Amino acid sequence: MSKDKKTVLVTGGAGFIGSHLCELLLEKDFDVLCLDNFYTGRKKNIKKLIDNPNFEYIRHDITQPILLEVDWIFNFACPASPVHYQYNPVKTVKTNVMGAIHMLGLAKRVKARILQASTSEVYGDPDMHPQREEYWGNVNPIGIRSCYDEGKRIAETLFMDYHRQNQVDIRIIRIFNTYGPRMLVNDGRVVSNFVVQALRGEPITVYGDGEQTRSFCFVSDLLKGILAVMESDCNQPLNLGNPQEYSILELAEKIIKLTGSSSKLIHKEKPLDDPVRRKPDISKVKKLTGWEPSVDLEQGLLKTIEYFKQIL
Repeated sequence: MSKDKKTVLVTGGAGFIGSHLCELLLEKDFDVLCLDNFYTGRKKNIKKLIDNPNFEYIRHDITQPILLEVDWIFNFACPASPVHYQYNPVKTVKTNVMGAIHMLGLAKRVKARILQASTSEVYGDPDMHPQREEYWGNVNPIGIRSCYDEGKRIAETLFMDYHRQNQVDIRIIRIFNTYGPRMLVNDGRVVSNFVVQALRGEPITVYGDGEQTRSFCFVSDLLKGILAVMESDCNQPLNLGNPQEYSILELAEKIIKLTGSSSKLIHKEKPLDDPVRRKPDISKVKKLTGWEPSVDLEQGLLKTIEYFKQIL
């Protein structure tokens, strides 16, 4: 193997975003090591990659150290929906914190470039709108979401400290709501919930009044952003998301229309610490890399609905 061919490690590589990322990296002729403990990752997400000679999969939990020879690391290992990360909050914190320490230690040892998949959750229930990278967030440190929010915030702290203290070559992305094929049926996030309920003709569950907003980025757009940041020279956190903002009610109505469903809306109590508004300011990443999303919500939802039709 010529050394100009990079070996890349993707932790959480059998997950929703991780598996798409493994696929894209293989297309771009990288050697890909996919590491996953299958907590929310699925073997079928990487099934068609198994026979690729440039692909290797390792069953491992990043709360335990591991030694590998790699050039790049994409750290995506962590359950990302409230249903999954609140199921075992201690494990979620460990994955975020111990996982970051082990991956940064590996990057330091083998002089690899490492990218941390952080989240818009670091902004908590934001007072600033839209959210810019300079904003420090409004997070409840002892709430039911804090295993994830604070876990990711500490991971960012560790990344910056390893960079300052040990000159580790880091990248940090703050991912806003991403959706697309390979989301889990029981994911618990709003797009998959609504699509599954609509396709089954069940009532669509809206938490609170449904006026809270989110910005939805299709997975293929996000992947291009991830690579653009990894190839850039920016060591500071960068937002990756689609700045089009929709209320939860607008999303529900769109999904009912696109599925042709007869589902009715039912309202339930809003979960604790659920953010009221979410919208990324992506001017920084756009200026640095030229990246911006191009798939509009309707296009992306149609592809997502098609996927769920097949698996339901």
